[in-house]
Amino acid sequence: MGNKTEQALQERIKELTCLYEVSSIIVNANAELLQDTIKAIARSLKKGFQYPDKTVITITSGEFSARTGKCSEDAVAIQSDISIFNEVQGEIKACLNGSELEKDSFLKEEQLLLDNVALKVGNLLEHIEIQKREASLKRQMEHAGRLSILGEITAGIAHELNTPLANILGFAELLKTDLKDNKTGLVDLDKIIQNAIFSREVVKKLMFFACEMPQEMKRVNIIPNIKNAIHLLDATFRKEQVKYVVKIEDDELWLRADPIQLTQIIFNLLMNAIYFSPKDGLVTVEALQNKKEVILKISDEGKGFTPEALEKVFQPFFTTKPTGDGSGLGLSVVHGIVASHKGTVTAQNNPNKGAIFTITLPKS
Repeated sequence: MGNKTEQALQERIKELTCLYEVSSIIVNANAELLQDTIKAIARSLKKGFQYPDKTVITITSGEFSARTGKCSEDAVAIQSDISIFNEVQGEIKACLNGSELEKDSFLKEEQLLLDNVALKVGNLLEHIEIQKREASLKRQMEHAGRLSILGEITAGIAHELNTPLANILGFAELLKTDLKDNKTGLVDLDKIIQNAIFSREVVKKLMFFACEMPQEMKRVNIIPNIKNAIHLLDATFRKEQVKYVVKIEDDELWLRADPIQLTQIIFNLLMNAIYFSPKDGLVTVEALQNKKEVILKISDEGKGFTPEALEKVFQPFFTTKPTGDGSGLGLSVVHGIVASHKGTVTAQNNPNKGAIFTITLPKS
């Protein structure tokens, strides 16, 4: 009787020592070295069992896994789920090698130990996920802040340029009457007018980015806008030898928006996708909805973004196109319009290849 009591006491000491070690490992865990942390937990947990030499611990959760050995075919096992945010996203498994060992070779306290460590691992992974989300949110807020400041500066520039451009166009039109007999002068004057008109369009894009353009908000079915934008670019798709596919299951996707600006968003994103698509590349347009939002996704099969480009993609005048191929305002305009509709737009690399833009717009 004394030997059994002493043995049981030794087992409790082993389990408590194991829990202390695991807790220490978790307290000192580094998010960047999580794989090593999981391995250390597995090795420590193994020592807490009645037959450590014959026990194999396996921990798996998402991209992380650790194993202290290999389970034989005749091994018996117990396990405990790892829950992250109340969802099972992994497990810890202990198996005993050796055909002479029966299921009851595991002590009930060892199942409790496994459950306890699984809970601690789940809490660790939750904590790291929260840290990642907070860091991501901070980056998004900093990015939004920079764009807001740029928007204010841009609005000021646009207003300052509007008046002189209107004067240039007005006086140039007046001069056409005086120079009607001067063919060379008329040719030069037409160049001035055309460049002034181009500059005015740039100013208009600046105002779109800064959300300074007047809006006519109404209830709109986005599907005809998508089809209209694709129809306008059909010749461009053929010329650039780029294919497209539209994936929309719903017959109607209603939201409150400015129809012209909505078409502008789709048009700009499609133009961008065509430009960066290789020959015979595929542009995919998807639209879906939930109770509160309409979601639009446009993806291509181009080279995708570099990390630097991903940070600056919506900033005005930033472009990865060669000089003369773009003003760097197209995606800025998209961002400005979406922001004015109280929506969000994100850019990311497609897991396979290319880039994907996701726009989320509230229905009301």
